[in-house]
Amino acid sequence: MTAPDSGRGIGNRESAAEITTTFVGLPRDSFRILHVSTGNVCRSPITERLTRHFVSERLGVLGGGLIVESAGTWGHEGAPMEANAETVLADFGADASGFVGRELLDEHVIRADLVLTATRDHRAQVISMGHSAGLRTFTLKEFTRLVKAIDPATLPPLEDGVVARARALVRAAAALRGWLLAPTAEADEVYDPYGAPLTFFRSVGDEIHQALDPVVTALTGVAART
Repeated sequence: MTAPDSGRGIGNRESAAEITTTFVGLPRDSFRILHVSTGNVCRSPITERLTRHFVSERLGVLGGGLIVESAGTWGHEGAPMEANAETVLADFGADASGFVGRELLDEHVIRADLVLTATRDHRAQVISMGHSAGLRTFTLKEFTRLVKAIDPATLPPLEDGVVARARALVRAAAALRGWLLAPTAEADEVYDPYGAPLTFFRSVGDEIHQALDPVVTALTGVAART
């Protein structure tokens, strides 16, 4: 999905949609993950809901300190996710219900502890908004590559809380960024399936799943069930 060159852009106004949390009874001490794509109807909804699903599978209510949400740099405010995206989520057993698209606002970036984008262009747009976002904004695949290089033993144990572990993970990834570069520029991209057939959506869903699995393992300290 490509945004027009003029017209509506990244806004400074308050979002009409209330920023919601992932879990009921959220503790004060929390860690907010923001997934960003273009329209917030394909890639970032898939990534948001898969992250929620995988964290819940591994930690259950213990994952309540993590808030997972999404928005789009050219977000379709109030729109449902694409039907093919819902099908992809169903393939993984993840819940697609109640999703509403959002345009990326300053407030979302300010609140986020970690921003994971679909592409390098999205990453650049988030960083250009300011709010000291540079050290906590990565493409999803970039963050996966960095996370794989981090020794889990150097992270706080889950007994210290998932929030402390998540914050340490982001700091460690940011410290590695200049030392562990992508083999190609395209290696850090998740391409847009908007308007594509279900088979392409499913291939993108598999890409996102493969990128998310080591990230969720590092966040939770719990590997996926085999």
